[in-house]
Amino acid sequence: MMTFIFLATLSPQGLQTLRFTPERLLEVNREVEDLGGRVLHQWALLGYYDFMSVIEAPDERVAAAMAMELSARGSATFDTLTVMDPDEVFPQPAE
Repeated sequence: MMTFIFLATLSPQGLQTLRFTPERLLEVNREVEDLGGRVLHQWALLGYYDFMSVIEAPDERVAAAMAMELSARGSATFDTLTVMDPDEVFPQPAE
């Protein structure tokens, strides 16, 4: 499994939905599982983004499909980042 960071910016519609039905956030997390991923961690943020979620998915294709499906609903937009272990990117030289 690969790890991804989803940075979410809620639309006015998404903000209203969470204001009146905060349990919707848990429903979205279950929908991520239905789409092939799993939410490992999630935080509300102050600033440009409203939420940061650390999501596990089999590959980039599944992560991209999740972001597109969730964005298509009109409640949020996402910036998605792939998380890589530094040792995989910069392997230590053999001794």
